[in-house]
Amino acid sequence: NYGLYEANNYEVVEAGEVITFRGLIQKSTSQAFFLVFCTLLGMASLALVLQIQFQGLTLPLIGEPNWFYLCLLSPYAGLYYWQAGDRVDDIKVKLASNDEETENEVTIEGNDEELDRMWRALELREKGMVKVEGLLESTA
Repeated sequence: NYGLYEANNYEVVEAGEVITFRGLIQKSTSQAFFLVFCTLLGMASLALVLQIQFQGLTLPLIGEPNWFYLCLLSPYAGLYYWQAGDRVDDIKVKLASNDEETENEVTIEGNDEELDRMWRALELREKGMVKVEGLLESTA
């Protein structure tokens, strides 16, 4: 189903025995902010440990350091992500059938998030697995 990947900005790069889709995964603003937040928490924790560990420490030319200034470094994590956030993603699909052509086997190689999205959209199951409906799923 080419339409699934083309709708998600993937294009067919190679269409031989193995079909290769290539797409550009865009950087995410929310992911950049989350990275800054996590880095801020990490730096604040480090500053707290350093504040407790080095009480009364006096450095030449600086005096007694305020370790919480390390928190000012956290926006650089978001900046680093933003500069290197775009990535190219490849997904390879191979379709094989048995000799009687009664069963088809699809082998897919790619990013976990994209594979999960495809499994849900096409309602596929892993080989040998049976779908068990959950309590909250309707049968209508």
